[in-house]
Amino acid sequence: MDYHGIRALVTGADGFIGSHLVEALVERGAAVTALACYNSFDSHGWLDHISGQSRSAMNCLRGDVRDAAFVRRIMRDQDVVFHLAALIAIPYSYVAPQSYVETNILGTLNVLEAARDCNVQRVVHTSTSEVYGTALFMPITEAHPLRGQSPYSASKIGADMIAESFVRSFEVPVAILRPFNAFGPRQSERAVIPSVIRQMIDPACDTVKIGESSTVRDFTYVEDTVRAFLALGGSPSIEFGVPYNAGSGKAVSVAELVDLLAELTDCEKPVRHETDRTRPANSEVRALLADSNRILTHAGWRPTTDLRTGLAHTIAWWRSRIATGQVRKEVSFAT
Repeated sequence: MDYHGIRALVTGADGFIGSHLVEALVERGAAVTALACYNSFDSHGWLDHISGQSRSAMNCLRGDVRDAAFVRRIMRDQDVVFHLAALIAIPYSYVAPQSYVETNILGTLNVLEAARDCNVQRVVHTSTSEVYGTALFMPITEAHPLRGQSPYSASKIGADMIAESFVRSFEVPVAILRPFNAFGPRQSERAVIPSVIRQMIDPACDTVKIGESSTVRDFTYVEDTVRAFLALGGSPSIEFGVPYNAGSGKAVSVAELVDLLAELTDCEKPVRHETDRTRPANSEVRALLADSNRILTHAGWRPTTDLRTGLAHTIAWWRSRIATGQVRKEVSFAT
């Protein structure tokens, strides 16, 4: 999709998906403003690791979506806003739920208020498959009930409802994307795929530690997820105020995933299950599988990268990181 001449603001541009999205927008000719969360380390997150040409082509800012006045200032003269800024680590949401409400709900409110005041042409708000909770039926359509099984998912449900209300109440053009378990290069080891890959290929790890392995997920390669954002950001045929699932449409258990990763990495290390890597029993989302027909019909999006190919790309990236000494120990959580 051509974004030539489009002024695009990406919140959460310093993160896993956000950094891939800003690269894709630059490649498609957009004038990109990339917002990274302010920190005292002079860091722009993953934006500091992308190619120099792409990096120099965008305007990188640091700030916080919880600051309404700041958000309004940077929203001026933007055509499209991709709102990805959020706290996403599910385990930490059990520890500090208020911070998730402040960032994910109030931060989204600030983005929408600013978009309304600045007459932005379109906002693409990022939801998550976690809002569905454990699937009551599969594949999951957008009509599936919403179930807050963690403080994180509850905060994202709240953000989604704020987004829907701004469409109905103020006619703000908000598209809602609901990605299913994106994976790929740059993803934190808090997620299961990078955690397992790192342990399998890092010589410093003698075993592979995982949490609950019977859960089922719909893993979608990050480049496909990015194309879903681009599709909702530019398609003339979408509906505002309704969610669009974006998933591979194929389910795999964590146990099956670990076996596949062992095959792809030639890993023979023992796998150890650890209870401290599991969620509380009533909070665990047992199964997720996307029905993405709505986004196919309205925006022409479908995934093109199969799981094995996406994992191979991700493994290659991790091998390069380990070989060049760019990896640091992160806290790892399963699923």
